[in-house]
Amino acid sequence: MHSGNQWGGAFEIHVDPATDDEHSRSLDLDRGALSRHQLDETQQSWLLEPQDGSQKKDKYVDLGCVVCKRKVLWWVIWSALIAFVVVGIPIIIVKSLPKHKEKAPPPDRYAMALQKALLFFNAQKSGRLPKNNGIPWRGDSGLKDGFDQPDIKGGLVGGYYDAGDNIKFHFPMAYSMTLLSWSVIEYSQKYQAIGEYNHIRELIKWGTDYLLKTFNSSATTIDKIYSQVGEATNSSTTPDDHYCWMRPEDMDYPRKTQVASSAPDLGGEMAAALAAASIVFRDDPAYSMKLISGAATVYKFARSMGHRTPYSRGNPYIEPFYNSTGYWDEYMWSAAWMYYATGNSSYMSFVTDPRLPRNAKAFMQIPDFGVLSWDNKLPAAMLLLTRFRLFLSPGYPYEETLRGYHNATGLDMCSCFKEFHVFNWTRGGLIELNHGRPQPLQYAAATSFLASLYADYMDAANVPGWYCGPYYFSTSSLRSFAASQVDYILGDNPKKMSYVVGYGKNYPKHVHHRGASIPDNGVKYSCTGGRKWLNAKSANPNVITGAMVGGPDRSDGFVDVRKNYGYTEPTLAGNAGLVAALVSLTSSGGAGVDKNTMFSAVPPLFPATPPPPPPWKP
Repeated sequence: MHSGNQWGGAFEIHVDPATDDEHSRSLDLDRGALSRHQLDETQQSWLLEPQDGSQKKDKYVDLGCVVCKRKVLWWVIWSALIAFVVVGIPIIIVKSLPKHKEKAPPPDRYAMALQKALLFFNAQKSGRLPKNNGIPWRGDSGLKDGFDQPDIKGGLVGGYYDAGDNIKFHFPMAYSMTLLSWSVIEYSQKYQAIGEYNHIRELIKWGTDYLLKTFNSSATTIDKIYSQVGEATNSSTTPDDHYCWMRPEDMDYPRKTQVASSAPDLGGEMAAALAAASIVFRDDPAYSMKLISGAATVYKFARSMGHRTPYSRGNPYIEPFYNSTGYWDEYMWSAAWMYYATGNSSYMSFVTDPRLPRNAKAFMQIPDFGVLSWDNKLPAAMLLLTRFRLFLSPGYPYEETLRGYHNATGLDMCSCFKEFHVFNWTRGGLIELNHGRPQPLQYAAATSFLASLYADYMDAANVPGWYCGPYYFSTSSLRSFAASQVDYILGDNPKKMSYVVGYGKNYPKHVHHRGASIPDNGVKYSCTGGRKWLNAKSANPNVITGAMVGGPDRSDGFVDVRKNYGYTEPTLAGNAGLVAALVSLTSSGGAGVDKNTMFSAVPPLFPATPPPPPPWKP
């Protein structure tokens, strides 16, 4: 029995008989006979031609899976060696050299103006100045501020002078710090790209360190706030901060401290400033917690039922200058910032309670309520809450009120366009957000910041635009508006005048500012003796770089006269809005906002279950 054939088929060989016979016969042939067979001439030439001894046989190399000529092998080896020398070695050398980063593109006009605008805050510092303050004509000043209040340990030394005088108004100062902090939270990468990140953080800290001194920030409950240092009245005839024209370093007249036992507006703004700064300084946990603790204390004071009279009411040293017209906007503004800084949902519950926007008249479409300023935080607060809806979509129970804030924000932005005729415009292209009154630029700058920021919010949320009634506008239209107003400020106006001192070739030379107008020559000019510099027709001896002056009139006219403060006086709040607008528009550091840092303290959101519907009754 045969074993099976695993390849298939049988083992037997079948032979054809005819073929087998022929094969057998061929085997019987005589091979010698074949050798005697006659060949033709061609065959003989093939067989009898002598071999050519001069031709060398090719040598082969067996490489295992391939057999090739030795010459070819050597040619390949030499070619590879030459290629390594010519190409490989230079690559190795280049890779081993230290890498040089590509130079960043030069800063655009907004970045260059921003760097100058920040210097204005250095020039406005009060107290004992750091050695690297960078303003050679400024020195220590106000070292006795607050010592008229015996319960203030160390006085109220520090902070910022507000404008061209030497008063420290805490309400616009706190607002300015909030705006600066907001701009850092959104655009920290831009500040870093232009080398101003550490600078602006130092400016914010200079302000918040001082604000912490204006109330008992180590307590949990307070009953008063120090609202101002220095005083003045219009047409004063006694030495004060308006009657005297003196450098801050030379002040020798009394500087009284104003105290507010009721301050829902000022307290709310201080809480917003400290809370926003706590997010900026989150990399410094100890300082950040100190700011949050102070913010909680002053927020509690602002919200207490027995302290809801506006801080400026009836005070002749505040009301004519920084009068607060309400406090519900500061409640909304501060509660939003407190929520972002702490993640405590009670703040968000309060800010989305339908009664708050009703009291603040947020949804009444009053044009002036859509203009951001030191007195009106409503449009900024609603945009800040719109951010929450766009990026986190919290849903119930916040959605209804947040949707209202979102819609109101869109309408505020619509009012910025000429075609809707909400505000007048100058022929030169400046929107008259304060209806042609003096110092229009601070309102245009602040509103430009909100417009540019809202455009960045929509881009980050992949929203291409929004509707103004039946008309659709893209985010680029908002940026164009913002850029047009900032460009006007920087010199694209009928006067071809840059309203930022030190930017461009043509800018105001007679700025209404005591420190800038009096030479730092070692001479102390008296209260009235300094007026020679107020009335002088010569340019200021000290250039207050980065100061944005009040601006032109409704006819685009500008008078560079020191005594005409409506045209030539800069303010802390005005420059804060300018800084925020400039950083939002610059291309340095890339486009877009930081979506996440703002929410770093906000816990994960799990929408609450809506209440069940009422039982059905037939």
